[in-house]
Amino acid sequence: MIEISLGKLVLLALVALIVLGPEKLPQAARTAGALVRRLRSGWDSVRAEVERELEIEELKRTAREAAARAEAAQAEVSNAMHQTREQVAATSAEAKANLAETQKEITQVDPPQKESSHGGV
Repeated sequence: MIEISLGKLVLLALVALIVLGPEKLPQAARTAGALVRRLRSGWDSVRAEVERELEIEELKRTAREAAARAEAAQAEVSNAMHQTREQVAATSAEAKANLAETQKEITQVDPPQKESSHGGV
């Protein structure tokens, strides 16, 4: 705030004593003290309000950054799920093709046998 040195304070007291006189000086000093307290209190409340606003802005910024990180993570997970689904579908199709091919080979190598009607030897 305002810095007043000891010399300036003494000079101010002398001028106030000369201008106001010894009878009115104590009342003027009390009034000046009350004004200084009000100013200081007002300044402190303004400073506290500004600090709160800065903290709120910091929290908002942090929340926006966290939301952006969450969206990026969600997009990454969604992309990974999509790729996994594609790989599963490709693997499933390949497995079905292999199964069909194996079944075809089995039927060609070992055709189903009919039971013979003649008796044993």
